[in-house]
Amino acid sequence: MAMRWLVHDCQSGDSLVFHFSGHGSKERDYDMDEIDGFDESIWPVDHEIAGKILDDDINDTIVRPLPRGAKLHALIDACNSGTMLDLPFLCRMNREGAYRWEDQVYMSTVYKGTRGGLALCISACDDNQTSVDTTALSGGTATGAMTYSFIQAMLKGHELTYGHLLIAMRHTIREASARVRFKGPIASLVNKLLGAGWTQEPQLSSSEVFDIYATKISL
Repeated sequence: MAMRWLVHDCQSGDSLVFHFSGHGSKERDYDMDEIDGFDESIWPVDHEIAGKILDDDINDTIVRPLPRGAKLHALIDACNSGTMLDLPFLCRMNREGAYRWEDQVYMSTVYKGTRGGLALCISACDDNQTSVDTTALSGGTATGAMTYSFIQAMLKGHELTYGHLLIAMRHTIREASARVRFKGPIASLVNKLLGAGWTQEPQLSSSEVFDIYATKISL
């Protein structure tokens, strides 16, 4: 209902933001439109009663209705969230910052794009990764690593491009992960309990391809 409200009466010139911070998971894909064979889902507070919300439904609700001239930014701080909006293109970036756009359409006959608008999703991690809440970033309060690194990058950056935003977020998370990594016979248990030494790389997906180092973020 909230997603439908977000895009209701949306028109050219509108800029929409959808933020979710919570649990995410992978579900078996039964309509054969996923490269890895799994849908992604978010867990609303009533998921035990009403069920999870699949990426197919998120795409159908807030991506496909987006009209020409409108823009949507989705921030998804959850596990398995790389393609949570089921957008047609995923930006694959290596540790050096080189990138390429990966076509996610696969063999699906279902249109996953917009009605001419631009939809972008900045997600906490790849579809096969987990995201963490940790005290390593804030120094005391447990925060979502993706949400915290996004806010810090936006506060420090001036006219950031999407490429530099991804690099800044990944750098913040890698530094924090390395800083709190413990060693020793019980290290794996301690690291797990404290959210230390994790592997998490924020991702960018989009309804269209573009130069991520030439395009500035405009919310």
